[in-house]
Amino acid sequence: MILENIKHVEENINAACAKVGRDPAEVTLIAVSKTKPYTMIEEALKSGTLDYGENKVQEINDKYEILPKNIRWHMIGHLQRNKVKYLVGKTALIHSVDSVRLAEQIEKEYAKADEIANILIEVNMAEEESKFGITAKETEEIVREISQFPHIRIQGLMTIAPYTENPETNRGYFRNMKQLSVDISKKNIDNVNMSVLSMGMTGDYQVAIEEGATMVRVGTGIFGERNYNK
Repeated sequence: MILENIKHVEENINAACAKVGRDPAEVTLIAVSKTKPYTMIEEALKSGTLDYGENKVQEINDKYEILPKNIRWHMIGHLQRNKVKYLVGKTALIHSVDSVRLAEQIEKEYAKADEIANILIEVNMAEEESKFGITAKETEEIVREISQFPHIRIQGLMTIAPYTENPETNRGYFRNMKQLSVDISKKNIDNVNMSVLSMGMTGDYQVAIEEGATMVRVGTGIFGERNYNK
């Protein structure tokens, strides 16, 4: 079932790219495996999918120990400063950097290990009170501040759009995210790359791709509904 689901998602990615004349190779599928057992990831690996997203540092650590080391782990959940040290050397990309204080902690921990942290700046484009992330207006200033840290590379932006039954209602947010990334890119800030735009989830990833997403985070559409009661 998981392999069939991945194939279906990949077909949708290809179709969304075709619709707007994009190369599907520009879009990375992140299989969101949060709350799922490692055995389901082992199944998903048979598809060739190597990018997996987790919400909790502990889950990345637990699965990292068990699963193949060529997996690229993505920290997509809210990151507490006291947990940063557990991500060093294990995480390909931290999607959820939402403050200079968090970036300071990332700099400190990665400097100790003499490693580089690849990060995205999380933007709360819809300005939902229930979500983390900075506002679009704050983004350039925060990008400039974080760009000064020698052990951090900003690779782009991330957003979590509102939950919706109709993906079209999020199109404007995705379009604004793309524009924001283009605007920041034009500033040519040292140490800042805007090549990654992480947006779109199971309900709206096709619309996100049409509007410029380079990474989509699909969980339910691959692994089924989540069980939070374990």
